[in-house]
Amino acid sequence: MTKTIMKFSTLNTSAEPLRPDTVKILSGDPAQTVRNHYTNASGEFFSGEWTGDVGKWKISYTEDEFCFVTRGRNVLTNQDGVAVSINAGDAFVIPAGFQGTWEVLEPTHKFYAIFERK
Repeated sequence: MTKTIMKFSTLNTSAEPLRPDTVKILSGDPAQTVRNHYTNASGEFFSGEWTGDVGKWKISYTEDEFCFVTRGRNVLTNQDGVAVSINAGDAFVIPAGFQGTWEVLEPTHKFYAIFERK
């Protein structure tokens, strides 16, 4: 396990393609990539970068996630129908237990830090 500072802009982490399960996709073709730059020794904390294409899908969080969006426009809607617009420059937290939808209106890039208790 490394004990040095990990500056994301200097890392050469490969982008892994991912896509929501087809049963969760509500519209569009939300192709995504993730570059998980760091995972701690316990596997409970990880961080990196995510990109997403236009589309809408159902989400259900078992983890706490901090996000900072650098590009794009999004709408996150909880299961009660309360929508929050998320745009470039926004920082926010999605708490464990959140259920609803994520809609990418413009291609998006975000940095994330996730904690999921084992």
